[in-house]
Amino acid sequence: MLSGLLLAGSAIAATSVESDLARIMPLSLTELINLPVVTASRQLETRDQTPSHILVITREQIRERRYRNLADLLEDLPGVDFMRGTKSSAFNNFSVQGHVGPNKLLVMMDGIRVGNPAGGNFPVAENFSLYATKQVEVLFGPAAALYGADAVAGVINIITQHGSGKAGSTLAVSAGNFGSRETSFMTAMQAEDGFALRVGGHWQQSDRADLQNAYAKEFAKKDAKTFGGSVVVPAALREDYVGAIKSQSVYAHLDTGRHLDFGYYHNVFRSLTSTGDKPETALYLNEAPWITQTDTVYARYQTHLSSSIELETVLDYSLQTVDPASKYVNIYTNFIDGHEYVRGERLSFEQNLSWRLHPQHRLQAGVGLQKFAAIEGHTLPSSYDTSRSASEQDMVYRNTNLPLMVSEASHTNASLYTQLQSDWHRDWSSMIGVRMDRHSAYGSSVNPRLGAVWRASDKHVLKALYAHAFRAPSPEESLSSFGSFDGSKTADGRYQGTGFRVPNLALEPEKSKTLSLTWDWRPSADLNLVSNLYRSQIRNLIVTLPSSNVNAIPGALLISPESKGNAGQQTQTGLDIAASYQFRLSRAWSGDLWASASWIGGSIDEGDGVQWDLPFVAGQKQKLGLTLRYLDKLSISPQILHIGDTTNGRKKNRNNPPDRLLTPGYTLTNLHVGWHHLLGANVTLWLDVYNLFDKRYYAAHGAGSRTFFDMPQQPRSWMMSFEYSF
Repeated sequence: MLSGLLLAGSAIAATSVESDLARIMPLSLTELINLPVVTASRQLETRDQTPSHILVITREQIRERRYRNLADLLEDLPGVDFMRGTKSSAFNNFSVQGHVGPNKLLVMMDGIRVGNPAGGNFPVAENFSLYATKQVEVLFGPAAALYGADAVAGVINIITQHGSGKAGSTLAVSAGNFGSRETSFMTAMQAEDGFALRVGGHWQQSDRADLQNAYAKEFAKKDAKTFGGSVVVPAALREDYVGAIKSQSVYAHLDTGRHLDFGYYHNVFRSLTSTGDKPETALYLNEAPWITQTDTVYARYQTHLSSSIELETVLDYSLQTVDPASKYVNIYTNFIDGHEYVRGERLSFEQNLSWRLHPQHRLQAGVGLQKFAAIEGHTLPSSYDTSRSASEQDMVYRNTNLPLMVSEASHTNASLYTQLQSDWHRDWSSMIGVRMDRHSAYGSSVNPRLGAVWRASDKHVLKALYAHAFRAPSPEESLSSFGSFDGSKTADGRYQGTGFRVPNLALEPEKSKTLSLTWDWRPSADLNLVSNLYRSQIRNLIVTLPSSNVNAIPGALLISPESKGNAGQQTQTGLDIAASYQFRLSRAWSGDLWASASWIGGSIDEGDGVQWDLPFVAGQKQKLGLTLRYLDKLSISPQILHIGDTTNGRKKNRNNPPDRLLTPGYTLTNLHVGWHHLLGANVTLWLDVYNLFDKRYYAAHGAGSRTFFDMPQQPRSWMMSFEYSF
């Protein structure tokens, strides 16, 4: 085996895997439509075989459209509102068909969860680099009947190149303005006996633009004052703005060639906890970061019991930690270090079965057991000691002698699912499925999924899907406890605490149901139009509410504390239309056009009995992209995003519903140019220009007055990349 790997490695170094021409030429629309997908039903099928609304973005499209990472790809999808650099812990915020936040979107790699293992928020940014990607499958709508909790808005499945039968290596090096640098590599070795290894990684960092210069009014230096009005740092002594980010990842996959494979994925993202905060409420310090690290390892065994029965056994473990070096320095910490530590882990076992009962009927079924554990430590007076347990930290709240609570919890979940897909006729098929979960803390949940497909003709495919989903409360919602003491006491000698969030261990899962209708229309061989009409309802929505638990901390009286509670309801209706068009202008020039238009409306009751406008959505948005190719020498890809006025987190007038404050809409243009087939066909040079016309625009943010409602965005930036395949 070792000799085979060495021979394979020598071959890689000596020969080019594929010409640059092959790597930039796209599949035809017919090939794209018939491209096998696995996410919709946990088995290989085409887009026409599933009632789900699913989009596939191939490696060639990722490369030409310059989706460097998952954030770039998500921003360009229909029905997605993407708000960059607005969150102190997750950095980017986004909504998918009205569902806000990454905790409602299941992100997987090769069918294995790589998001927050405990179900909370996590950064979707430069850390999810796409260097190892073969294709990305985007499943819109609930998929809890197959995947359980968190698959509410949909599923993103990053399919890597393992098992593709190709061995080769790529190296990319990039540099741009604002101190932006990035490097990625991917290499593979394969032996004659089927043993194959793929390894890749990326490293990225950027100082990002000096928003103090680009948006002088918004970032004018101001006094840093405590809630009590004491000036901690006067405006004249304030620091300059900083907003740097860093990320890295490692990917490895080992295929033994004997039905057994192993995988490992690691990613890290570092941003600043002042992200999204106004100058008067936070200090802009590189020494106050939020550093998230996620590690996932898995083993998978697949075998055929017969020609019609396939078994899959999967064991995976995932750990996400917020580095103890993470801290806030803002008004909530009285502008001194408030350290953070968060830990979430998951150990999961699944046994899945795929059975071809009959040429017309396919059965999917599986059982699973998951074990979760979490620690939530916020506003700590010193760094968390990871060598000691949560109960052994021996910390006290600042300005008191009260023991500080670091919350921890562990739970288990058992699951059973089954799904039957039936081809009743050449033109008709159906799907029925259900999943049952039993959670040690939240009890039982049953989530059905019903769908049908009518292939009315070669040009028209109609789909209908009705599905339920649930989202289990995350530890950051049920366990988080933070706030501050200034040392003052009540008449009976208790410390007075302000700005406190207290835990709520009685939270229940959010539950949703969605009806989706999809029309896939192919007027010609080079044009495809897909329309998706959906209506979703969510109940038991987890929102922030006033808490009566003023005695949550022994020895203290908390002034107007808050906690998370199940008091919300949300309803939304929307329409997404996506178009793909391929054309040839001459023998030398060809191109692709992709476009989408989205509309959404709805309301949300956040526990006050009022039907407010949905937050963090633009009522209408259009996205347009074009790739022009000249032979195998040149590709030019402009991209235009037109985003309408977007609701932010702030209610316009609490006494005059349903309006929220609106962040002004914008039109943004990006440009990507590639020079291919250089230096013996193995080299490509890229120029990427973002915000081509240097527009000043804003992203929706903020629910409170201490953060930006309209978060200033990056001015024009550019990056040059050198890409080498060998």
